[in-house]
Amino acid sequence: MQIGNLGEVQNPPKPGVYMGMKSREPRSPVFGMMFYDLAASSHKGIRPGVYMGMKSREPRSPVFGMMWYELAASSHKGIRPGVYMGMKSREPRSPVFGMMWYELAASSHKGIRHWCDQNDNLATYGWLRHDGVTFGEQLITDNPHNITTSFIKTPGGEHGGHWTVRINVTTKGNAKVPFVLIWYGALDESLGAAAPHSRIWYEDGSILGHTPQLHNFRVNLVPNQGKLLHTSYSEAHAPGLHLLKEKFYALLKVERHSIFGKLAVLGADDELSKDKDINFVPIQMLVETPFSIDIVYTTEDLPTPPLKGEKYTKALEAKKTSFDIEFEEKFKLDEKGYPPHDVAIARAALANTLGGVGYFFGAGRVQSQYTREPVPYWRAPLYTGVPSRWSNDIQMDIAAHWLDLINVEGWIPREQILGSEALARVPKEFVVQSNAAANPPMLLIQLAHFVKIRPELFVSGSKHRSTLDRMFSRLQIRPELFVSGSKHRSTLDRMFSRLQAWYQWFQTTQKGDEPTSYRWRGREDDGLQLNPKTLTSGLDDYPRASHPSDIERHVDLRCWMYAAADAMMTIADVLHRDSSKYEATKEQLGDEELLNELHWSSHTQTYADYGLHTDGVKLVRQQPKNPSEGARVVRSVTVPPQPRLVTSAFGYVSLFPMLLKVLKPDSDKLGKILEDLDKPELLWSPYGLRSLSKSSPLYMKRNTEHDPPYWRGQIWIPINYLALSSLKHYASIEGPHAARAAELNARLRDNIVRNILNEYKRAGYLFEQYSGEDGKGSGCKPFNGWTALVVLIMADEY
Repeated sequence: MQIGNLGEVQNPPKPGVYMGMKSREPRSPVFGMMFYDLAASSHKGIRPGVYMGMKSREPRSPVFGMMWYELAASSHKGIRPGVYMGMKSREPRSPVFGMMWYELAASSHKGIRHWCDQNDNLATYGWLRHDGVTFGEQLITDNPHNITTSFIKTPGGEHGGHWTVRINVTTKGNAKVPFVLIWYGALDESLGAAAPHSRIWYEDGSILGHTPQLHNFRVNLVPNQGKLLHTSYSEAHAPGLHLLKEKFYALLKVERHSIFGKLAVLGADDELSKDKDINFVPIQMLVETPFSIDIVYTTEDLPTPPLKGEKYTKALEAKKTSFDIEFEEKFKLDEKGYPPHDVAIARAALANTLGGVGYFFGAGRVQSQYTREPVPYWRAPLYTGVPSRWSNDIQMDIAAHWLDLINVEGWIPREQILGSEALARVPKEFVVQSNAAANPPMLLIQLAHFVKIRPELFVSGSKHRSTLDRMFSRLQIRPELFVSGSKHRSTLDRMFSRLQAWYQWFQTTQKGDEPTSYRWRGREDDGLQLNPKTLTSGLDDYPRASHPSDIERHVDLRCWMYAAADAMMTIADVLHRDSSKYEATKEQLGDEELLNELHWSSHTQTYADYGLHTDGVKLVRQQPKNPSEGARVVRSVTVPPQPRLVTSAFGYVSLFPMLLKVLKPDSDKLGKILEDLDKPELLWSPYGLRSLSKSSPLYMKRNTEHDPPYWRGQIWIPINYLALSSLKHYASIEGPHAARAAELNARLRDNIVRNILNEYKRAGYLFEQYSGEDGKGSGCKPFNGWTALVVLIMADEY
C-alpha cells in the first residue's frame, strides 16, 4: 500500500464494525458482516429474482432480492386502482387499459372523467362486489347517468388468460341522450428502454399489442345494447400515464356532424415521430343511452373462448352469488340479524378494499445520513393495499412485497409512491422518505395475528412438542388442525430474517434516552406549527411535547414495541425458532411499574408522553420586516417549555396501554382508563371515540394557517377498532373490570356501526374520519382502507 501518493490502493480493514473492508478512496464501497442471518454486505451483486441478494450500506439497494409470493395464474390480470375503471397485469411492463367518459357538451378536459377525483363531485362510485382476483361489479352515479362496470377473468395459458369488462350506461327516466365513452390502451412511457419490443396499435376497430411478457394480445369492443352514433380513434404518443386525459383532449379535432353540428372527434397525433412511438390508443364512442358494451381482451395462447354477451351475463350472476355466499360464510352478518341493506354496505366496504389493491413499479426517493441529496431507491414492484381477512393468498402476497423493500439496516420506507400516475397525485414534500423514519409495525403484528387465527396454515411437523403444546394452550387451538408442507409456512419462514431485521431496526433507531423508553423520529420545529407534527406515528398532528427534543418519550411507540415483541415471539414459536429474547422484551415492556414510572401522571391519573412542553403557545400573524412581503402566521410561545408529562393532551395516545393490551386485566390503571373513556366531556360521543379530549387546549385547533385539525378531535375508525378489540379482550378475562369493559364494548360498537352505516346511506361513501360533534363524514372519500374495518366490527371479529 502506498502512503501519501496516488496509485493502486489495497483494501484495509474498515473500523467501527466487527468485520469490514473498504478502500481509502472517498467514494469507496464498503463491505461488512452482520450477525442476524443476513448475507455479508457487498456494493455490487444486486440480483432481482433471487431469494438471497447482496447489499451495500446505501439506503437504495435490496437486502435480500425479490421474494414475491406469487398468486395463481388467474390473478395475472388485475384491476388498476386510481381510475374509475382500468385493467393491467401484475408485471412492471404491463400495458394499461382504462375508461373515460364525458357529457357531449363538455367544454374542457376538466369535464372528462378518468382518474378517481373528489373534485368530480360524483354522487357515488365504488365496487359493490369484488373478490380481489377474478371478478368485480361497480356502480358509478354521475347524475343523471348510472354507469355499471364489471369484469371477469378467464384464467389459463402461459400469459394470464382472457378478461372481459362490461360497461352499461343508463340515464334517469330511461331517457335517450348522447353520451361520450372512451376505451383506451397505453404503454408506460417512463419505462423507456426497460420495456423493449413492446408495441400497441389500432386495427379494424380493435386495440392490438405485444409485450415480451404477454406476447400478442387483442382487445375487441363488442356492443350489446343501444346505438353507437359515431366512433373515432387515434394512435398517439403520450408523455406519461399521468397525462392520458390531457393527451386525449389535445387529440380532439372539430368536424361537422349531420345531427350534432360541430362534434369533437379524435384526430391524428401531430407529435408522432421516429423518436416517439405509438404508446396510446384511445377509441372514442358517441353513444345513445341506454348503452352496453363488452371490452374483450384475448391472448393468443388460450384456446378457450372469451366471455361475452349472454355467456358473460350468466357467468357474472354466478360470480355475484358465489361472492355473497362466501361473504356470509366469513362474516355471518345475515346470521347476526343485520338487514339486507346494511349487509350490502358491508359487502361494498370489503369490495372497495379489495378493488383498491394495486400493483405498482418504480423507484422511490430516499434520504439518509449517507447522502447529501435524495437518491433513488432500487426499482421494485409493490403489490399493496390493506391486508384482508378475505384471502390468505392476497394477505401474504402484500406482506412479501413490502418486506422486499427492506434494506440492510432493517428499514422499510414508510410510504412508496411508485410510477408516474402515483407521483402525479402526491405533493413533492411527501415523496422523499427518510431512513430514520418509522411507522407503527402493524404489518408485523398483522402477520402474527394471522398465525394466531389460522395456525393450521403455518405449523409444520410435530417436533418441538413443548413449543407446540405451549401454542395450543395459549392460542386455544386443536393439534389436529396443524398440517405440514404449507406454502404459507414456507413463505413466513423466508420472511423471518427480514422480520428480525425490521424489529431490530426499531429497537436500535427508535429507542429513547431512558431504558425501555422509545421516541418517534422526524419531528421538526419550523416555527410555524402550533405543535410540530409526528407523521411517523401515524397520528400526524396529535399534540405531543411542544418543543421536539431528544428527551421525549412516546407512550404509543412503547406500546407498539410491546406488541411487536409479542408478534415476534408468536412467529418464532410457530417456526420453531428461539423466541426467548422476544418473550423477555415483552415481559419487560409489559412491566406496569416501569411503564408507570415513565408515562403515568399521578396528578391527572392518565398516561402521557414526556418531553419539553408548554401549553402556552398560539398562532399569531407576524408583520414582515420588508413591507413588500406579506404577513405570515407563526407560532408564539408565551410560557417557556419545561421537561414534563404532556397531560393536557388526553386522547388516543393516552389509551395505548389499553388499546394494545399492555395492561393486566386487574390493573387499577385500566379501571381509570375505562372510567375516563365513558365521559362525554372527554372522548366519548354517540358516534365513536374522539381522537382528542374536548378539554384539551388544542382540541380542533389549526396547526398552521393552512393546516386544519386532523387528529385533534375527529373520530378515526382504526383506533376505535383497537379500542373495541381491547374492550372485548378485557371483557373475556375474569377480573374487576370485565363487566365494565363488556358494557362499554357493546355501546361503542353500536355507536360506530350505526354512524358509519347512516353516513353511507346519506352520502354514498365511507369517509376517512368522522366528526366528533355530529358524526358527519369528513376528509377523503371514498376512504375504504381502514374504515372498511366496519365489516369486522359488525362481525365482532378482532
